[in-house]
Amino acid sequence: MRILHTSDWHIGRSFHGHSTLDALDGVLQALVAQVRTHAVDLVVVAGDVFDSAAPSAACYPLLSRTLAALTDAGARVLVTSGNHDSAARLGFQSGLLRDGISVLTDPASVGTPVTLDDAHGPVHVYGIPYLEPAIVRNVWPDAELRTQAQTMRHAMELVRADHARRGGRAVVAAHCFAAGVDATPGVEREIRQGGLDVVPLSTFDGLDYVALGHIHGRQRLADHVRYAGAPLHYSFGEAGKPRGSWLVDLDADGLGAVEWLELPVPRPLVTLRGALDDLLADARHDEHVEHWVRAEYTDATPQTDPMRRLQTRFPWCATVAHTPAVTREDDEIGYARRVRAARDEVELIDAFLGHVREGEGASDAERDLLREVLDARTAAEARA
Repeated sequence: MRILHTSDWHIGRSFHGHSTLDALDGVLQALVAQVRTHAVDLVVVAGDVFDSAAPSAACYPLLSRTLAALTDAGARVLVTSGNHDSAARLGFQSGLLRDGISVLTDPASVGTPVTLDDAHGPVHVYGIPYLEPAIVRNVWPDAELRTQAQTMRHAMELVRADHARRGGRAVVAAHCFAAGVDATPGVEREIRQGGLDVVPLSTFDGLDYVALGHIHGRQRLADHVRYAGAPLHYSFGEAGKPRGSWLVDLDADGLGAVEWLELPVPRPLVTLRGALDDLLADARHDEHVEHWVRAEYTDATPQTDPMRRLQTRFPWCATVAHTPAVTREDDEIGYARRVRAARDEVELIDAFLGHVREGEGASDAERDLLREVLDARTAAEARA
């Protein structure tokens, strides 16, 4: 049996104020083409289908259209809910979909598989929606469910008990933060790295394949436990990381081959660093004109209207940060003492400018302008 593992579509997510719906639509069309090209039997979407619990109306047609296209390409589809999804809204969608699409959002259904057959017998696919302990305690009142690790362990006990009765091969789709993950900053807004949310890898022992969602970058925790990551780059922290899906083959004995299938990147992300004038003129940056750009300009002092100026060269510049190349430490006198020591208003303003401009006080031209303005004010006060 051939399985395509994907996750974290985040339909409806914006990127620095820009909609990603069209870009995601194109990438998901490429994923459908992968299903057709590789004769995939089952597509597993491991949670975070939507980016919010209340997605906009424009998000639903993209999901319905993609799921229908996957079945038209010859695959069964199994979808679970993630922490960004509303299980109720996503579950409601299941009743409107065609045969061959299973949307599993009800914790009470954990331990009841979707079963497919191939030449080697049955494959039982268990979908585990995102399990928030405080929400599912009423589902399993006799279990101690204070942490997600305990909750996922209980869910896996239900899966193993059912699998022991049925036999055959078993696949699990789940949405969690598993131990051993490289949780690089920027890959998921809600990841908490404290021990309460970490699910031990041993929780998934005994399965033929575990398709995980929640981490936006491709990761292999074990041969049979993997994250596929998100199909788009959703933050500059993800720049350069591959986008794609896992193609998983199950043979008669369980896990066979696993292959990574690349997905296209509609608009690459890049961080450019340098003096603002260099960013605006250096020919080395020509290749990034059509990229999403995070600009870090290193001038000693903040520059005027940097975003507008950068967008004249990089139309897709999304964020600008002032990160001086040299950060000057305050001298031993200190700003407060320099203010007290100022002999006139020009020196007072010079002390302030040095404080807010990384030690760069007023230039000669600025001093001349300050004296001119202050002298004019003094003359006006005298006439009054």
